[in-house]
Amino acid sequence: MAKGEYLGEFEQIVLLALMRLSDDAYGMRVRREIEDRTGRVVTIGAVYATLDRLEDKGLVESALGEPTAERGGRAKRTFLVTAEGVSALKQSHEAVERMADGVSFA
Repeated sequence: MAKGEYLGEFEQIVLLALMRLSDDAYGMRVRREIEDRTGRVVTIGAVYATLDRLEDKGLVESALGEPTAERGGRAKRTFLVTAEGVSALKQSHEAVERMADGVSFA
């Protein structure tokens, strides 16, 4: 990968959350998944900004569901990681593993 093509930490976390949530990946669920698994407090604005950026890069796709009464007539926007997103996540993860190889964390 060239300079600037590796994913940032939060981008990786968001992509992993999307993959874990599968068909039920929408903003608030992504936020909760990240908070539950990392203990990190995350704003919904940070999640949506990252999802939009990842979509602009072609790493995720979004779709609007049907409006529901329980959501006040609003539609739910769900997200899915593309094949390019999986590849980028794998490459970033492998780069971190190569950097950590042989490093003692003691």
